[in-house]
Amino acid sequence: MTIMHWLSRSLAAVLLVFFGGWLAAAQAASPDLPRDKGLPVVIKAGVAFVELFGFDENAGTFRATVDVRLSWFDGRLAKSGPILGIPPDTYRDAAAETRMKEIWVPPVVLSNQQGEAAFSSYGLRVYPDGNVELLHRVTADFAVDVDVARFPFDRQQLFTDVAIRGVPIGLVTLQFDQSDIDFSRPSVGAGLPGWSIGLVDLRSSPISSWYNSSEARVTASLTVARQPGLVVASIFIPLLASLLIPLLAIWLNRMEEGVFQVDAFELVNIIIGGLFAVIALNFTVYSSYVVLADGDNTVNRLFALNYLALATALFVNIFFGRFNVLARVFGPYVQEQAYLVIMWAVPVLVAITAAAFMLTAAV
Repeated sequence: MTIMHWLSRSLAAVLLVFFGGWLAAAQAASPDLPRDKGLPVVIKAGVAFVELFGFDENAGTFRATVDVRLSWFDGRLAKSGPILGIPPDTYRDAAAETRMKEIWVPPVVLSNQQGEAAFSSYGLRVYPDGNVELLHRVTADFAVDVDVARFPFDRQQLFTDVAIRGVPIGLVTLQFDQSDIDFSRPSVGAGLPGWSIGLVDLRSSPISSWYNSSEARVTASLTVARQPGLVVASIFIPLLASLLIPLLAIWLNRMEEGVFQVDAFELVNIIIGGLFAVIALNFTVYSSYVVLADGDNTVNRLFALNYLALATALFVNIFFGRFNVLARVFGPYVQEQAYLVIMWAVPVLVAITAAAFMLTAAV
């Protein structure tokens, strides 16, 4: 028991030393933190979407130009004496980057950015009262999560994560106020073919870090709604039309005095042709919209309904038309009445199910 107690105390001491060293290193990495208002240093963040170049939902990325605005207070930069009416010191591009090396700047990254930025530019304002405003314009690809459960009536969130990396939230934190919310919006000229542009939402979503600590993050999400017209015409009309193939294989036959007038072989050929048509449509759709292949969505449901309807039509034609099972067991009259029920029950069930799938996605 003594040895176990000694080991546990030793382990706790090692962890304490390691964590203390990590925290000290984090503080040493930011020796110039402005501590005029205490810790944590509050950074206000806002993101404006200037231009949208494309959204690849299969890859889960979009390309955009965004303006990231950060503002904080650093009393060391305040001017002495009367400051009323004194304009801020303004720096652009190379001058801004040079000035940023001379003052403390929060270690902010766009954590969902993919690869190098295609364009990056800075603007810096240092106000005489010590307030600092940094504007970073960047064009890059950003990774997003795509949810197509309500396809083609879905809405997607094109977001940019503004995060503080390497500094605990107890030292530097990200927040936003009404001015940042007003700043965070899509520009008038921002557009995305096939999508309607909505509003930008800001939310705080800290990142879990080492030893139960957190790092600050603000997520700016631009809502875009899919315009379903073209998708409905190119995908859903063929999907719904293909449901008619198994129904025709049932409707085309008729009975006279309990005897089918159309050979089951001909109707089975129609069903097999419908099967190949659905497989071809399946391949075409999933080649264009790879993201639809996984998960539960309206397209997958309608494909499943197509296969089920084809299997039902095949069973009905073989069970009734080829082997006359009911006629042999219960007589021709029972088979004729059962077939009449199936002729109307199957189309009604298929229509109701397909309508329910579409309404579930639309509402």
